[in-house]
Amino acid sequence: MAERKSSFESLECWKAGRELKLFIRREIRPSLPNDERYDLADQMRRAARSITANIAEGYGRYHYLDEAKFLSNARGSAHEVLDHLIEAFDEGYIGETQLIDGRAQIDELLRLTNGYRAYVLKRASEGK
Repeated sequence: MAERKSSFESLECWKAGRELKLFIRREIRPSLPNDERYDLADQMRRAARSITANIAEGYGRYHYLDEAKFLSNARGSAHEVLDHLIEAFDEGYIGETQLIDGRAQIDELLRLTNGYRAYVLKRASEGK
């Protein structure tokens, strides 16, 4: 593998995942009713945490194809968060603005993750 950045924390997709995780914790979870605390709120929290955890774990594998797999897992978790946001909106727990803000963050996260994954796969095919 070619020289890597010093830490997964320097990856733009990880930074975007972290921002989404903080958005969920600070903006969305407080809007959910208490009876959703251990259901929707917990699922949303776990999915958001999974995004950054998968990016970090893949980075730590030091193998391009492993890293690409974990980036795919992170993408799946991002889509899961979006589904939970849509459910929260449909149930009237969050407003349209929160849904739009969350969707925009997820779209940016997916753009960055897809770009980084394409880079990783290109490096793998080059054998570097």
